[in-house]
Amino acid sequence: MYRSCAVTRLNWSFLFAFVFVVAGVAGAQPQQPAAPEHEYRVPPTPADQQAASPQAHQHNLTNTNLFSSRDASGTAWLPDTTPMYGFHQTAGRWELMLHGNAFGQFLYESGEEHRRSKQAGSINWLMGMVRRPMGAGRLGLRAMVSLEPWTIPGCGYPNVLATGEVCRGDTIHDKQHPHDLFMEVAVEYDRPLTKSLRWQVYAGPAGEPAIGPPGFPHRLSAFPNPIAPISHHWLDATHITFGVVTAGVYGQRWKAEASAFNGREPDAARTNFDLAALDSFAGRLSLAPTAELALQVSAGHLHEAEAGVGTQPRTDVDRITASATYHRRFGGSNVWATTVAYGVNSELAIIPGGLLDETTHAVLLETSATANERHTWFGRFEVVGKPAHDLHAHEFITQVFTVGKLQGGYVRHLKPWRGLLPGVGASVAASVLPPLLAPRYGGRIGPGFGLFVAIRPTQKPM
Repeated sequence: MYRSCAVTRLNWSFLFAFVFVVAGVAGAQPQQPAAPEHEYRVPPTPADQQAASPQAHQHNLTNTNLFSSRDASGTAWLPDTTPMYGFHQTAGRWELMLHGNAFGQFLYESGEEHRRSKQAGSINWLMGMVRRPMGAGRLGLRAMVSLEPWTIPGCGYPNVLATGEVCRGDTIHDKQHPHDLFMEVAVEYDRPLTKSLRWQVYAGPAGEPAIGPPGFPHRLSAFPNPIAPISHHWLDATHITFGVVTAGVYGQRWKAEASAFNGREPDAARTNFDLAALDSFAGRLSLAPTAELALQVSAGHLHEAEAGVGTQPRTDVDRITASATYHRRFGGSNVWATTVAYGVNSELAIIPGGLLDETTHAVLLETSATANERHTWFGRFEVVGKPAHDLHAHEFITQVFTVGKLQGGYVRHLKPWRGLLPGVGASVAASVLPPLLAPRYGGRIGPGFGLFVAIRPTQKPM
């Protein structure tokens, strides 16, 4: 215990020293004009030029490009054709971006009587980013928060076949846990190495390491959908990590990076920082071969990731992910976004009588299409291998069940108001279960539905 605490203090001393050294060294640089940023912007199509006002076109021509449409959660990449939704302002040499997404929803998921669940609440997040030229590079500060600790009752919202994290002394199942109040608090610094090569560092007490695709709240393919994927803990559950340092190098079409981080999942207290040793590690290679496509492959070792129940110790997880994200813009503000992702977890599960070596897989396909910021359709299909103990099917303790979920929905956007775009929507879902689990859920197919109102910023020309 003493050694663990000492290592934790050493890691956190290193992290905060690292953050302040980066900021201090950058601030000590002579205030010379910043080196040109890589231009990731896609040249506008004739239809885009015709639709854009002269003021918007001038804004694009004069933008210093401190914010790129390629930026996603943490240091992950989206395609260059990704539209930006948010408020963009300047204050001296600083550029500010504020964006977010909020739903007020009623959800119903069916199953056995004790698994039937309905709930009203609000799924939400808000993110602010500020950046400025600093010497020959760029300094940025980021913060992201959610009110879900207060707007999602109990241990989470209904989401049959979702698993992960703990609440009230037991593992969560058939619910999606709420986000923490602090989803990201981080600093970043970016600087040229050569004319065509840059290096980047990113660190903070809350952030996202270099593993997996962008977190689902930031994926355009998932943006209109209030419900989290049931494959979340195979792909992007590390999008909230309490302690991370990432370093990387990148060029115009590729990026290589590595992270040291705290791989432990957040606990049931959702309003604090669950700081611990930075004893997990991950690496990711991202590619942007075209303006419409972003690819990534990544792997990591998450030390003590899964919380033990009662007196059981925590469990390590080794994770590998791969994903492809495709965004297609056509005419005005029309956009089609699709993500295909695969993840595998390998861990030693503690069962009565010993340890069980479990390797499980997940596949996700999600898509959304928006027409003129008036109509949005979305869909998601997942197939996941869920261990029996994750679903509390303890009579099948050594079994891994292949389960699936199909979901689709629609949002009707209303008239914009002060830069915000309200909307009303609905979704339907079908959970697909194997025969052994069917009696526990009232059948092989478990239906569900959701009704919601939504509000987000309008699309901004950048």
